[in-house]
Amino acid sequence: MPPLATDLFDYELPPHLVAQTPAARRDASRLLVVDRAARTISHHTFADLPQFLRAGDILFRNTAAVLPARLLAQRPTGGKVECFLLRPVDGGDLWRCLVKPGKKLPVGATFAHASGAFAGEIVAREPDGSAVVRLSTPDHAPITAVANRLGSVPLPPYINRADDSLRALDAERYQTVYADKQRQVAVAAPTAGLHFTPELLAQLAGIGVQTADVTLHVGLGTFKPITAGHIEAHEIHRELYEMSVPTQERLLGPRTGRRIAVGTTTVRCVEDFLSHHDHALPRSHAAEAGIYIFPPRTFRGVDALITNFHQPRSTLLCLVAAFLAPGTIDGVAWLKEIYAEAIRREYRFFSYGDAMLIL
Repeated sequence: MPPLATDLFDYELPPHLVAQTPAARRDASRLLVVDRAARTISHHTFADLPQFLRAGDILFRNTAAVLPARLLAQRPTGGKVECFLLRPVDGGDLWRCLVKPGKKLPVGATFAHASGAFAGEIVAREPDGSAVVRLSTPDHAPITAVANRLGSVPLPPYINRADDSLRALDAERYQTVYADKQRQVAVAAPTAGLHFTPELLAQLAGIGVQTADVTLHVGLGTFKPITAGHIEAHEIHRELYEMSVPTQERLLGPRTGRRIAVGTTTVRCVEDFLSHHDHALPRSHAAEAGIYIFPPRTFRGVDALITNFHQPRSTLLCLVAAFLAPGTIDGVAWLKEIYAEAIRREYRFFSYGDAMLIL
């Protein structure tokens, strides 16, 4: 089979369809339902989800919480600095960060918060443009505690914020209701889960739908577009994930229903795990997901998928196209048809946008 051109995963999106704020209520977002067997689509709201699920189905969810990772500071000269926490380097005071303005912050440059709550020093610059920063606090508190007090949620670049007037809204809504606040390991939300409410989850449990949780440390690579001419030439990003023994057993054990992945990050966890293991391990499993899913891939552990509408020329679009028609490339053309219909009906796109259920 010839390589798939990246242009096949491009489309034109009217700017007004990029959702800038969440729906008034999480489950009031719209839900486009794709029935692969009947090859039909239908239009609903997310609150209608229970009518498409049944007893024995298992929702696999990513419970990673988003850290308010964007910190503002200033240089000794008074110049403004933005320090975006990506991940700890050594478990101590060193962090991989994105810092702005990068060109004015060479190795040895320092900055601090106006209140004295934290200080930083650039100790290394990386080829990818990030920096290793030594971060300190007066009382030796972890920088994550400072971020939870002073930081802002790292919204995707396509969500525009002119000021902090929506900071409280973003802090609440750019986080799933089932996020594990002790695991603030994501710099982007697993957005398919943003539509769930406690009431909806209770309703699903009442009809016998089960849940199983994974934790994938969502990184900025999820927003990286494919720039190569063919999708196979793209170097996929890697993300750490963790899977408990009970989740492994639900994935691999006997079941009466479908395994439904909430979001593409969950698909990466499940399919990466199953590419290396065919039985539950005697311990919780942690690994890096480097799996790249595109047509004509088949799926071993996902029977249905809940996902948002994704950016053009993205690896997430490739995954959805593969899931629409596993083992073939037919999902590429079908995906374009579905997205064209969603645009025609003015669905809201991307992180704060509407959802799609593929059965």
